[in-house]
Amino acid sequence: MLRTRTSRAALSMACAALLLATSACGSDEPEEAPATQVRLYGTDGNMLNSYPAELKDRADLVNGMKGTTPLTPLPESFKERLLAVDAKLGDFLYSAESYDAVVISALAAQLAGTTAPAEIAKQIVGVTTGGERCDDVAACLQLARAGQDIEYRGVSLTRAGFTDTGEPATASYGTMHFDNQKIDDSKTEFVGAGEESGASSKTPPRGRKLRDGKAKDAPLVLGGLLPRTGDLALAYPPLAAGATLALREVNAAGGVLGEPVRWIEGDDGTNPAVAKATVASHVREGVQVIIGAGGSGISRAVLPDVVAAGRILFSPSNTDAGLSEVDDKGLYFRTAPPDSLQGRALADVMLRDGPRKIAILARKDSYGEGLQENVRSELEKAGIGADRVKLLTYEPPEDPKTPVDFTGIAQEIKAYGPEALLLIGFAESAPAIPALADAGVQIRR
Repeated sequence: MLRTRTSRAALSMACAALLLATSACGSDEPEEAPATQVRLYGTDGNMLNSYPAELKDRADLVNGMKGTTPLTPLPESFKERLLAVDAKLGDFLYSAESYDAVVISALAAQLAGTTAPAEIAKQIVGVTTGGERCDDVAACLQLARAGQDIEYRGVSLTRAGFTDTGEPATASYGTMHFDNQKIDDSKTEFVGAGEESGASSKTPPRGRKLRDGKAKDAPLVLGGLLPRTGDLALAYPPLAAGATLALREVNAAGGVLGEPVRWIEGDDGTNPAVAKATVASHVREGVQVIIGAGGSGISRAVLPDVVAAGRILFSPSNTDAGLSEVDDKGLYFRTAPPDSLQGRALADVMLRDGPRKIAILARKDSYGEGLQENVRSELEKAGIGADRVKLLTYEPPEDPKTPVDFTGIAQEIKAYGPEALLLIGFAESAPAIPALADAGVQIRR
């Protein structure tokens, strides 16, 4: 009898314990699985104040999203000058790189003593390395007119000059946070990347001092190839403001080769066909240096046309690391750092939060897939193996008015159950965020 009572008591206690653990003792109903929770991370293509607007009435879903972008602490005086160009400017992303691309082009032409693109190209790297240091447009132009070798330090190019391949040897990245549907500047952190020893040590051709200060083939004509329309149009205002400001200041300082520098507007459309048409038009108009394109994939598409025409392509925002190795005949340059540097910064930002599983969703082009691979590689170096990283891509739409359907991808991400999701894309990537929420993935703040 005692044994029976003890058995019943034990059974009762076991059931009670099971009831506390499952809240369903004696029930055949399955336990509901906890919701997948994921932190969002972004890159230079979507860490913009204009990005939340792409989500319309669900813009609050970006709150808590973190990311990196090439970003140098900008002097307040520079911001004020940009706002004098465009009072509605909401972002400054790549404005400094755009400004420096125009200034470097002008200085290189002045040192070359001609507007011949091949001669300008020979001076571009040298403008940023060796010589007498200068950081003011008027002072730098004065030195260049005297044929003096210079080392330009601008707004984005602060630590070191260009490498032999014509891109920054060092970079500064900003770690940014969305809060209340905008970038919270008070939380932005800056981190350096790259090595100063990577800057070119080659001696550029000697600068030419013109007898009467004028060149027979002046003026220098620059052509824009920036994303006025398309998926990257949200980045156009700061890019355009930077270029416009530089042009104004160069011409206010006396111009180049004795005449004001001319600017011919042009759109890359975030579309190869649009960009190719713009390049063809610029070639017909006699443009010597094309400032753009906005996206790396667009530059890849038009570079053969630019090289065939013997012109210079100088981008303020291309980051595809693979562009460092393209056959450009020495005619391609960029003020934006390659993604081999940004990949390290992005991996570090995510790893700080300690995720055990990570998904990386990227735009299917050279920018998206290139950066995706760079981040994956950096995560692997940090001990995050392939079994803990899921790589996904999506096709960007040919028509930016046609949204990408992320429903299937969202379900795939939910099934994988990552704790972190890196979203690499432009404006078209925004619908992925509400698609995740609709699939039952909880966005962590």
